Amino acid sequence: MISNLLMIMMTVVLVNNYVLAQFLGICPFLGVSKKLDSAIGMGVAVTFVMVLAAAATWPIQTFLLDRFNVGYLQTVVFILVIASLVQVVEMFLKKYVPSLYNALGVYLPLITTNCAVLGVTILNIDNGYNFIESLFNAFGAGIGFLLAMILFAGVRQKMELADIPGPFQGVPSVLLAASILSLSFMGFSGVVDGIFM
Repeated sequence: MISNLLMIMMTVVLVNNYVLAQFLGICPFLGVSKKLDSAIGMGVAVTFVMVLAAAATWPIQTFLLDRFNVGYLQTVVFILVIASLVQVVEMFLKKYVPSLYNALGVYLPLITTNCAVLGVTILNIDNGYNFIESLFNAFGAGIGFLLAMILFAGVRQKMELADIPGPFQGVPSVLLAASILSLSFMGFSGVVDGIFM
């Protein structure tokens, strides 16, 4: 049981990283990764929201939507739950961590529309995970998001010091760096299989 939970978590952190392998959550990944502190703050906030969203949506799907045969409302209901959770996190940060709230700025409300959060909740159901597996998957997805944010923030800080040719300055160099980082995570596919098999 524990090895299965660890495999779910490690797979979603390294192999099936929601940002670098499944290309979900690209907006905050590209927008908030300019500075390391804001990247860490966004990664922690997204991780927190992912775990809360998984904890809230799994019972809603299991005990309400499936029970009353209204599974077609899944996306709408999950978006409403995620938006509510983000509002709670935003109010908490504004009151207790105003520096992080100001650093995240407009990107904090973007967690509501972060497709990685919605993707985690829907894929938990589609993969047939139970409640505990859903929480581990969401936590692993959040850690993977945080890892991608930290790595890419470091890359972007190094890129500011680099002598980049004119046509590649700005967005092109950022997208090229993101694609190289994404390719580097493909190397982990055999590692997780080797550990847990």
